[in-house]
Amino acid sequence: MVQYTDELKEEIRAANDIVDVISQYVTLKRSGRNFFGLCPFHKEKSPSFSVSADRQYFHCFGCNKGGDVFTFISEIERISFKEALEILAERAKIELPVSENAEFNKNQYLKERMYKINAETTMFYHERLYKPLAKIAQDYVKQRKLDNNTLKAFKIGYSGEFNELYKNLKVKGFKDEEILATGLVNKNEKGEYIDRFRKRLMFPIMDVSGRVIAFGGRKLENNEKIAKYINSNENLIYSKKKHLFALNLAKLSDSKKIILVEGYMDAISLYQRGFNNVVASLGTALTEEQGRLLRKYSDQVILSYDSDGAGQEAIMRGLSILENQGCDARVLQMEGAKDPDEYVIKYGSGRFKLLVDNAISLVEFKIKMIKSKYNLENSSDKIRFLKEITKVLSGVENKIEKEIYIDKVSEKYNISKEAIYAEVNKASYNKDKNENLILKNLVSKKQEIELDSTVIKRENMIIYLLINHFRESYEPIVTNISIDDLKLDANKIIFKKILESSAEDSEKILQTVANIEDLEIQSHVSEILVTDYGITSIEKCIEDVINIYNRDRLINRKLEIVKALKNTSNLTEKQKSELGNELNNIINELAKRK
Repeated sequence: MVQYTDELKEEIRAANDIVDVISQYVTLKRSGRNFFGLCPFHKEKSPSFSVSADRQYFHCFGCNKGGDVFTFISEIERISFKEALEILAERAKIELPVSENAEFNKNQYLKERMYKINAETTMFYHERLYKPLAKIAQDYVKQRKLDNNTLKAFKIGYSGEFNELYKNLKVKGFKDEEILATGLVNKNEKGEYIDRFRKRLMFPIMDVSGRVIAFGGRKLENNEKIAKYINSNENLIYSKKKHLFALNLAKLSDSKKIILVEGYMDAISLYQRGFNNVVASLGTALTEEQGRLLRKYSDQVILSYDSDGAGQEAIMRGLSILENQGCDARVLQMEGAKDPDEYVIKYGSGRFKLLVDNAISLVEFKIKMIKSKYNLENSSDKIRFLKEITKVLSGVENKIEKEIYIDKVSEKYNISKEAIYAEVNKASYNKDKNENLILKNLVSKKQEIELDSTVIKRENMIIYLLINHFRESYEPIVTNISIDDLKLDANKIIFKKILESSAEDSEKILQTVANIEDLEIQSHVSEILVTDYGITSIEKCIEDVINIYNRDRLINRKLEIVKALKNTSNLTEKQKSELGNELNNIINELAKRK
């Protein structure tokens, strides 16, 4: 496989501003020189995730993950460094050298052929929908009140019978192994090639850039033995957890909201009636990858799932994922219809828009779900209801929000505010007590194994100075401080790498350090680079650090002499005198340095 040069890596790194890239996944707010947000790698309520625009590094002070833009994409997408580099190269429109590896080239070629097969299949299905033989599909389309503009926008089609697609693809010049790779055609035990989708209304599934990557097919025959919906299997170009149906259209909407529904028809029906900001989750429970996509393309996500029990449970799971992604997630409350498609046809787009505008928050939805379990006319149930909702309310960080929710609950369920506040405060106290106990245990364990924090901070600042202020700091630091003076292994490795480098400025030093492949080292570097050391004068800072190390050497030498003078039996009078004089000089020097 082709090896990418350090120069190419730097070109790609420079072309992808880390703040812009991370902002597609995390809501960032500027604070001083850095940007902060909720960490996408672990669950947290207070932002501890920092991004440095100056140094192009990120670091989370909660889970300790950190690194450069390549590290972030590798971690967030759970892919290799090479794959991250290729994604960022594509984002920056930088052409990569062709791989010399035959297997790699074969896979790349196959992917391109699969995209072409899917595009050809889409047109084949779509054109068939308008032919007389597709009357069953045309009748269904009329029944669902879909107009021609909608059919064309989504390229909805009708699949053939036994092997009509296969024969069409062969005529177009595609090979059997290419066709089979897409999953559109299967080969049976007799060696016959049979279309996977037959006599179904077809929905092409596209990625965010509009390329067809898979298909969903709805049955049209009244046959209970066959599945209502079947979808493409996952393959080289399709992973259902990483895509959302109709996101390629929703991303073009002027609205900063995205409505998330369960099925193809819900998204299509709402689109036709003016809601062009709707996506569907491909028949699966919402995944973290889909949550990141929603966060990337919207400011607010409104869940509009079916009103049955399964739909409401899916909302709870979806809300949890979206909350962890830092999304403003809301729930659309729908009565009088089982799904959004039925509702908008029955009541019109105006009433559906009102539901969108009045979508409730995660807290309100949780309270509503808790209420559904209890009969509030019963005193015991009402007490249990109060205890459960106070757990929810105690988790609201913003005091104004908490007060508004308490007012609403008090008025709606006829419970005094004093009683709610009492329970909320009790729940908050217990929660804080538990968290403090856990934190105390963690800190005590950490202190047992870690070096003195002031020593670590001082060492980190040396690395910071060498990277950020190389010209001013390199000579005085390496002249007065050696690798052996450092205590933390990570700092020793970075210091050694800097000493071995032929770089002559901070930019080249940063590139040198960035090329250390160890993830723990990269995380440590990121922490150093996003930390504010409160330096007001570089020269004074360098001088102070060197003085500290020189003073430490004097103190250590003083202790050695005192120890030697306590055992004088092995010393001559001359040696005693020399050590005594050296000790006096050290004491005088230390007095000057105070």
